[in-house]
Amino acid sequence: MHGKAANTVVLTGIKPTGRIHLGNYLGSIRPALELIPAYPAYYFIADSHSLTTVHDPEKLKRYINEAAATWLALGLDSEAAVFYCQSAVPEIFELMWVLACVTAKGLLNRGHAYKASLVANLNAGRDTDANINAGIYNYPLLMAADILSFQADLIPVGQDQRQHVEIARDVAAAFNRSFGPIFKLPQASMLGVAEKIVGLDGRKMSKSYRNEIPLMAEPGELRRLVMRIVTDSRRPEEPKDPERCNVFALYRHFAEDQDVEHLRQQYLSGGVAYQTVKETLAELLIGRFASARRRYHDLKADRARLGSILDQGAIKARETARKTLEVVHSAVGIGLKRNF
Repeated sequence: MHGKAANTVVLTGIKPTGRIHLGNYLGSIRPALELIPAYPAYYFIADSHSLTTVHDPEKLKRYINEAAATWLALGLDSEAAVFYCQSAVPEIFELMWVLACVTAKGLLNRGHAYKASLVANLNAGRDTDANINAGIYNYPLLMAADILSFQADLIPVGQDQRQHVEIARDVAAAFNRSFGPIFKLPQASMLGVAEKIVGLDGRKMSKSYRNEIPLMAEPGELRRLVMRIVTDSRRPEEPKDPERCNVFALYRHFAEDQDVEHLRQQYLSGGVAYQTVKETLAELLIGRFASARRRYHDLKADRARLGSILDQGAIKARETARKTLEVVHSAVGIGLKRNF
């Protein structure tokens, strides 16, 4: 960590519930990678979080493998950042229980995933608790333990995850009020984080909506997906509003500034077809991630190498988390050596 701002720690994670998509990249991975040169960083595969929805062990193993390969293929240096699987650090889960004992239930009632499930049940005429497991309800608490185990300061997240960081901050503050100033108060880092990334249907890109564009999709699949992006019915010669176009919304994140401005002017003046823009976007994405795609396939096929990298990261992560837990145990009066 030589040369880094040692007093500021960065942490973020990706939940392996399917293939990593462009929204994950722009909302978390890219800004997280950009922070590594400046700060000590802890980046993890949130495999235990996935258990709220993924109950197929073979699928979960594949998703973990793909997520790890994606991070590394995109340039994560496991020597410059601590890279690990959440489940390999049991101290996180022990801390979660301690935090649960100082966290108001009302705080977890406000969790957006839990509230969304309640609303869905009400709208469908079901019991409000139908299909809601305790993991969904306690999800923000586990995320707080993820963050506080490493005394993280900055959490690169998209707007939809910002609430979880705010809850972690509230949990840390509640603990500090009871036991003294043990935890730093984390904050969401929006530096370099793209705003809402639209999916194929114009809604937020999400595996839940099945509207995502996988980051490591093969060229043929990527072209087919991009061609499915929803647009309006304006003809090529008609002026168009670039700010309301789902294709332009993605293009602007990957093209050079001058190319973005050129296309913007074409939209406003007319004379460009949506199909042409889609073809341009597809080729741009294929080229942008070509080398990363090759590294991804090499890494994904080498499970032993991936396992070794994650194991080494877990050793480092446990060392830090254990120190935090020792301080917490001392503060609350448990886990102490006693002479009986």
